Amino acid sequence: MKTLRVILGDQLNLGHSWFKDQDDSIIYTMMEIIPEMNYATHHVQKALAFMHAMRSFSEEIKILGHRIHYIKLSDKSNKQSFLKNISQIITKQKITHIEFQEPDEYRLDQEIKNICKKLRLNFKIVSAEHFLTSRDDLGIFFEGKKIWRMEDFYREMRRKHLILMSGKKPLGGKWNFDHDNRSKWKSNKEIPKRIKFDHDVSNLFNELKSMKVKTIGDVDTKKFNWPKNRDEALLILNQFIVNYLNDFGEFQDSMSNDNKFLFHSLISFAMNSKMINPEEVVNEVIKKLDSDLNNINSVEGFIRQIIGWREYIRGIYWNKMPGYEKSNFMKFNKKLPDFFWNAQTKMNCLNKSIKQSLETAYAHHIQRLMIIGNFMLLIETDPKWVHEWFLGIYIDAIEWVELPNVIGMSQYADGGLLATKPYVSSGSYINKMGDYCGSCKYNVKTKFEKDSCPFNVLYWNFFLSNNKLLDNPRMGIVKMQLNRMSADDQNSIKIKSRELLENIESL
Repeated sequence: MKTLRVILGDQLNLGHSWFKDQDDSIIYTMMEIIPEMNYATHHVQKALAFMHAMRSFSEEIKILGHRIHYIKLSDKSNKQSFLKNISQIITKQKITHIEFQEPDEYRLDQEIKNICKKLRLNFKIVSAEHFLTSRDDLGIFFEGKKIWRMEDFYREMRRKHLILMSGKKPLGGKWNFDHDNRSKWKSNKEIPKRIKFDHDVSNLFNELKSMKVKTIGDVDTKKFNWPKNRDEALLILNQFIVNYLNDFGEFQDSMSNDNKFLFHSLISFAMNSKMINPEEVVNEVIKKLDSDLNNINSVEGFIRQIIGWREYIRGIYWNKMPGYEKSNFMKFNKKLPDFFWNAQTKMNCLNKSIKQSLETAYAHHIQRLMIIGNFMLLIETDPKWVHEWFLGIYIDAIEWVELPNVIGMSQYADGGLLATKPYVSSGSYINKMGDYCGSCKYNVKTKFEKDSCPFNVLYWNFFLSNNKLLDNPRMGIVKMQLNRMSADDQNSIKIKSRELLENIESL
């Protein structure tokens, strides 16, 4: 009896129970196939990071004594299909059983189930042994509720796993220290240098080109800095905890012209590919908590992202798929301007955020939400185009985490299931949280002048054009401000916004 175990590209978990014991009757397989490269137009660094990490993982489990059949993208025997490649191995190796780890994307979940049906072998699908919750836990927790508040779920996770708790009460007396985490960036604050791996991935890049895989973005193939294995991922985690964690909380929503990463951890790719897991990340971060709780705002804020937001988002995904990807509560239908692929816009905040995304395959959550996503929503973009852009461009964008963040949080396309209000703002918020506006050709202080910040009138136009949103209790201040606004100003906002939307490519 021989068993084939299939490892997907985001299942790089050396700690999985599969690898506990060596067994010659078990063959592992990993494969790079064009359909997985091309189901979205991915950032070149994203494609390279997964190829690099997958090949490294294959070598590591081989060193552990396991049998591994790795199919490279350009191998002549590669059938460029999960089913065809697996069928080929089954025939050659006389496989009688097949096993998969539970995938995290709905489309792959369906594909694996179809493969199992077609192969007519004994099959087993096991846990990926990564998350703190199952696919169904969130739905069970919120059963019968119209709005699924992340904060409620987060508190339950704290209680259940005894994280940052003092008996039955939250450590420090509060569940959430977000109020302390909203400082504007101070340009004189010193930021330690990031770790450099400088991997040479030229051969992988040439392989992508030779196989005509379409990508976007830039890459320095001689100095590639995304981690290739667990050891490197742990180095990044450790560097974050030692050098950046204590300042992370206060400046987690800040934005800077001159520093792309500020105090963010940059572990999302390593976590989403499962090189490291949430439990160990939380445990290591808690070790850094000061005995006097002086840094609890940073520790709690970071842990909330891991055990709260990340687990919550995954639960939304699995409880609302399929169909969630088609959500379009606002009925918006516009396409994205061309500058989302080349950063050629005179709006400095957008230029810097998009350019950074194209150069590094990364932007932190406020750049994604309150600059890029904010603008996409204000110009009435069809959520499917927003989803496609975010899925392709970011190194950590796997659909289970990207789709709810875009559809629910960023674009309010699910009508408020996930977010209690649309996350839109005028230029004043961007100016408050960063230093982009000081070097922008547009004036963040005005609305109607020729050089006025486009965010300003587009923000008000969003509510004037979608006044049903004003029934939301969280829009009380916005509603009050609109009621105080003169009819002439409201009309000027509509005229100016129409002009901007008709000439969007020239902004």
